[in-house]
Amino acid sequence: MTSFDPELSPRRAARAEAERRATEAIEVVAVAEKPAMSRRLQRESAVTAGRGTRWSSQPRETRRRVAVLALGLTVIAASGVAIGAARAGSDPAPLAAPEVAAVIEGPPAVPAEGLPVPVLAEAPAPASPCDDPAFTSVLSSGDDAATIAAIGGAEAFRSAVASGIAPCISLSDPNRRWVVVNKKRPFDPSDYRPGDIVMPEGVRALKESGLRRQAADALTALVRGAADAGAGEIGYLSAFRSYTNQQSTYAERVAVVGVEAADRESARAGFSEHQSGLAVDIVPCDRSCGSLDDVAASSQGAWVRDHAWEYGYITRYVQGRTDVSGYEPEAWHLRYIGTDLAKAYHDGGYTTLEEFFGLPGAPTY
Repeated sequence: MTSFDPELSPRRAARAEAERRATEAIEVVAVAEKPAMSRRLQRESAVTAGRGTRWSSQPRETRRRVAVLALGLTVIAASGVAIGAARAGSDPAPLAAPEVAAVIEGPPAVPAEGLPVPVLAEAPAPASPCDDPAFTSVLSSGDDAATIAAIGGAEAFRSAVASGIAPCISLSDPNRRWVVVNKKRPFDPSDYRPGDIVMPEGVRALKESGLRRQAADALTALVRGAADAGAGEIGYLSAFRSYTNQQSTYAERVAVVGVEAADRESARAGFSEHQSGLAVDIVPCDRSCGSLDDVAASSQGAWVRDHAWEYGYITRYVQGRTDVSGYEPEAWHLRYIGTDLAKAYHDGGYTTLEEFFGLPGAPTY
């Protein structure tokens, strides 16, 4: 008869099975959850690790206690996971960072009264020199150079006139050297005649016609400058022409080429710059003098194109600007405007008085 073995009893077998499952649970928790151990278990674990003792060699009672503790921790961990999952289904989403929330929510709503409209301060209108009694006093004196200086120089003068802030400066006054005469701007009166016409000194004149005093003196200096530079002698064919003289000149051109062509080559009476006493038609001379058509290709003509502005003269009708001036290019036709304005004209790269003073073109009458 076999003797009874208490280790094989059902009760003992069940307890062994529970310890085995508890051991497996400890290994799972250690790997997945790694719960914090009590100080007692930490001491026991450290002793076990220090001695190198295997788990299976520990006393049965110790293994039972550890198994029960591990099982309890497993239940607590599982409960925590279940509670977290339940909250995830009902609690609102965690608050986002401010910058993320701004992106999700978008820009703030527009108020019912609308967005505020910025109020821009209106720029003050530029001061007019005509409001300055000191300037208007100089202007009324008739001194052109002093007037230009009083406004701040030639460029300031040009800018004030072109912008329209200086209505007291008239471009129609035939007594001022800045007068502009073209097919849209006749003399007023139409038979105007300057009172200070003189013959230029030291300049060969092919016809007896003079210039206003300042223009005559400037032409004398220009002719001397060209000779000193080795460009050759400069004479002139025509300068001042009265209203009556211009009638004859224009009629002669109409008789030869017709009205349409004559209007591109000669001005009608009352519309010619020659009547101002500030314009002159030069010719190249070498013992004898050539014609107007010889100027463009001559050494004198080349020097005038580069240096006339230094003496207060500009070439009034240049190549490619017939649509503005109304005349075909005339390399021989010089117009006096004074050294200050001529420098501003040259430095600014202007090619017509119309654009210089901000006036519309005048291709036709």
